[in-house]
Amino acid sequence: MRIDKFLNSVNIVKRRSTADEMCKEGVVFVNGKKVKSSKDVKVGDKIEIHYLSGIKKYNVLKLPETKTIPKSKKNEYVKEL
Repeated sequence: MRIDKFLNSVNIVKRRSTADEMCKEGVVFVNGKKVKSSKDVKVGDKIEIHYLSGIKKYNVLKLPETKTIPKSKKNEYVKEL
């Protein structure tokens, strides 16, 4: 699954276009490397997002099978580090 779709599906960002913009700006990292929005995410990957206020880190636990998941199920898909 593409990183921009993943970030949107698991409710880390509200819109896929926002995730795409973040990748273009160079603030999204997967396993320590800057990524484009087309980068595929796998179970076990570590995602870092560099916000102005700090860095958020996530570990991918599972990939969603649907376009969106309920916010209450977010912890099944990503773990905030």
